[in-house]
Amino acid sequence: MAASSLSTRLIISRIGAGVLGGYVFIWGFMALGIAGFYALNMPFHDAESLSSMLGLLLYLVVFLWAFSSAKLSRVWVILVGGGLLMTATGALIQHFLI
Repeated sequence: MAASSLSTRLIISRIGAGVLGGYVFIWGFMALGIAGFYALNMPFHDAESLSSMLGLLLYLVVFLWAFSSAKLSRVWVILVGGGLLMTATGALIQHFLI
């Protein structure tokens, strides 16, 4: 029973990493993409659309990677840490643009 409980926790953690960690990662990617493309003189709505399209494709890749990676802790660190870092970088670019 203990092995089954541990296995269930790992599966739930992988699902959480794929869904929630992927969401944080893509949020950061889109924030950085919109700010970066806008800084490169792309119209705002074009930058937003391009970042959204790329973000959708990247979310699929990140979601699948969360299930195929050998180390679950690495998945959480990369997805959440990378998402927060990209969000902060996008906010910094936006701050310099305004």
